[in-house]
Amino acid sequence: MSDSSASRLDQLRFLEKVQVRDLERTRSWIADEEQRLAIVEARQPSAPSPDWLIEQGIGVGRRPVRVHVGGCWDASKRCHPATVDQARQALVGGVEACPHCRPDTELGVLD
Repeated sequence: MSDSSASRLDQLRFLEKVQVRDLERTRSWIADEEQRLAIVEARQPSAPSPDWLIEQGIGVGRRPVRVHVGGCWDASKRCHPATVDQARQALVGGVEACPHCRPDTELGVLD
């Protein structure tokens, strides 16, 4: 190997060391930020889930399509909180009860 090749190789190895150090520092900053965000999130009280949810349909004139118990795993983002009376009225008015959380059973509104 000539001196110029060895010198270039040394330069590339030096660059690699600098880049590895930069990457390690960036990863450390990311870990610190993740930890900070976890602490902030843990300090914030979570809002209690509502007792009842009414799921809206998709599109113009979105009508209610399903009633859920508050913590239902099948509730979508299209749900909004409802009072016990609103949930009962929706079920009596023909809105479908979620087959998973069975709000109709919880509310005593059965067909």
